[in-house]
Amino acid sequence: MKRNPDDRRDNVERIQESIDHTIQNIELTEERIAKTENEKEKKSLKAKNRRREEALEGFREEIRDEAGDRERGYE
Repeated sequence: MKRNPDDRRDNVERIQESIDHTIQNIELTEERIAKTENEKEKKSLKAKNRRREEALEGFREEIRDEAGDRERGYE
């Protein structure tokens, strides 16, 4: 069985799409938090957004690594 080579050329773009999608989800959730009066739901939604913010930090670090690797020709 032949393995496919690791093609990382579009990793930066894919990570950026994930960042954009996560930010959109955060914004939509903030709107939902503002509209709901259910404190339990608000707490749950705020926790989700905290996890999303943490994920964004990871995405941003990963995109910096990938961009650097791209500049160095994926050595």
